[in-house]
Amino acid sequence: MEHILTMLIFFPALAAILGFLVDKNSMRAFAIVVTFVEFILSVILYYNFDITSPDIQFMINIPIISSYGINYLIGIDGISLFLIIMITFMTMIAIIALTEKRDVKNLIITLLLLEMTMIGVFVSLDVILFYIFWELTIIPMFYIIGFWGYNKRLYAAVKFFLYTFAGSLIMLIGILYFGYIYYQTSGVWSFALHDWMSINLPFSTQIWLFLAFFFGFAIKMPMFPFHTWLPLAHGQAPTLGSIVLAAILLKMETYGFIRFSLGLFPDASVYFIPLLATLGIIAIIYTAMIAYAQEDMKQLIAYSSISHMGIITIGVFAINVEGISGAVFLMIGHGIVSGALFMSVGLLYDKTGTKLIKNFGGLASKMPLFTMFYLIILMASIGLPLTVGFVGEFLSLLGFFKYSPLLASIAVLTIVLSAIYMLNMYRQTFFGRLKKINMNIKDVYGRELVALGSLVILILFLGIYPKIILEPLNVSVINHLQIMESKAIKIETKDKLNELNSIKGASNE
Repeated sequence: MEHILTMLIFFPALAAILGFLVDKNSMRAFAIVVTFVEFILSVILYYNFDITSPDIQFMINIPIISSYGINYLIGIDGISLFLIIMITFMTMIAIIALTEKRDVKNLIITLLLLEMTMIGVFVSLDVILFYIFWELTIIPMFYIIGFWGYNKRLYAAVKFFLYTFAGSLIMLIGILYFGYIYYQTSGVWSFALHDWMSINLPFSTQIWLFLAFFFGFAIKMPMFPFHTWLPLAHGQAPTLGSIVLAAILLKMETYGFIRFSLGLFPDASVYFIPLLATLGIIAIIYTAMIAYAQEDMKQLIAYSSISHMGIITIGVFAINVEGISGAVFLMIGHGIVSGALFMSVGLLYDKTGTKLIKNFGGLASKMPLFTMFYLIILMASIGLPLTVGFVGEFLSLLGFFKYSPLLASIAVLTIVLSAIYMLNMYRQTFFGRLKKINMNIKDVYGRELVALGSLVILILFLGIYPKIILEPLNVSVINHLQIMESKAIKIETKDKLNELNSIKGASNE
């Protein structure tokens, strides 16, 4: 099991290279086998993971550029474990549900390369290695949107690239400066995260470095007001691109806040809580109102994703066990639910040739099974109890309530807006008079049924039994917060962390 993380990273890349030798008619079956094997590897990783230990596990450290302290340093804890499993599962489901008929071979090869880069992000413990994988995700996603998207695909792909690349360059400046600070302090170069954790930065330095990382994470997240590229990217991307973008790529940024910003800049993180909480609540309210006005179903779901990312933001910057654990759980839950939503819209588009809500109506009479599936997915997106969406939202808001009962109450009330626009879309799509263009539409079957049914089962299972994720997750979050508290240099930060955290109580539970 020593090299299982390396296998998880590079197996999809090796399969992508071999994919050039596979006949295009056999490519879909080849991809299903590859992604299934990758998912099984992630399950093996889970069964060999010690859920009682907060330490980094499966760590490998191989020098790359020794003179500058750049290493192939990888490892995982409970925070990254289930995000990796989600990547492998959602990639497999996306391949099973794939309906694209144009140049499918190259699309699958691109997706396998994207899977490699995404897993690399979540296992990298060398900051330069993290940045390399982080940037490499842009290339296949740009290609997927720009080549296989809809009418405005090139504009959407270029906007996606420019926004995310600009934010990443700002973050790179922060990374290089931190590396220089470590060199000035210790006399050696290192970009290993555990080495950086040993440095207590002055508060003024923390502020500037936090902002450098913030722009890299916030733009790609995307956080309000940097969100404008996302609805366009979702609207123009093919179904597979939307599934991967919503389910996985948007989670890299909130993971970055937890893994890097909170641990490296604890004082600055506490200092910016009011600002980030405000941006999170604005995102929930503003994008909900915009979503209600959308006529394109994919655009509506895209704005819904931004609203959910606002809840994740306030959960992360509650900086307590409930908030961070809830945010990570919501990242996983939102990945499953948003992937299912975009998959559902893709199925309707393939059957009808339209994404406009006004062109639907009365589908329940023709697609009863799909209608039931879509309702369950929709309820999970709204946050109905006993679905995966409820657990993450509840814990995120509970954690934030410890910081500010008033702001948390506002966030809870504004979540009602999501129920309004989601149920309105559901009513217009599935009830009322059946349109003539939908008279011959057929219910889900075959691969569609397997892919969508698997997601629905997972939505209900994790909503009923979240402990399977929360137990190992809490152990790692508690450890992360203890490290953060030990690094805090300002008295008010230590007091705030003591006030926000209930580490003993969480440990006893």
